[in-house]
Amino acid sequence: MRNLGVLTLILYMLFLSGCSYNTLQSTDEQIKASWAEVLNQYKRRADLVPNLVNTVKGFAAQEKDVLLGVTNARSRVGGIQATPELINDPEAFAKFQSAQGELSSALARLLVVTENYPELKSDANFRDLQAQLEGTENRITVARNRYIKAVQEYNIVVRSFPSNLTAMLFGYQTKPSFTVENEQEISAAPKVDFGAPSPAAK
Repeated sequence: MRNLGVLTLILYMLFLSGCSYNTLQSTDEQIKASWAEVLNQYKRRADLVPNLVNTVKGFAAQEKDVLLGVTNARSRVGGIQATPELINDPEAFAKFQSAQGELSSALARLLVVTENYPELKSDANFRDLQAQLEGTENRITVARNRYIKAVQEYNIVVRSFPSNLTAMLFGYQTKPSFTVENEQEISAAPKVDFGAPSPAAK
């Protein structure tokens, strides 16, 4: 008798949920596909970094700290297993996001340093690598936006009634989205100072 009651409840929940099981499946698959593209673009960037570092090293050997910072940041990124399961573990996801943020910052510092080396900026290899890196950063932004939208759509299904009943029944939970770590810093208006003269080209 008790089993019949449980079965009735399950059937009732499925009836209430309508086709939300299929919606959960499709939105979950969309997240996986979007996440795979994010990882693909991050991998592309990580592959470009050694070439960029070596090119800069040939011109600006004295910038060891900056070059080491980029190399170490890339190493930390490589030390995190970027698997599809990562999106189901908020803590691991946050570590991955933090490591990628470190690499972005290190690369930004490297590109600022190169402004002091006009001969480096005129090098065809460096220009090509810089263009590829800028293109990759744009692709990362697009891929992350698609992932964010896919997560939003999925999380709405997981949290909305009656599809949340199906989600609970089959163990579907909300997934983490990308966040901004330095939200306070980027919300402040940038300071523009035209008083300092720009360094003369060598």
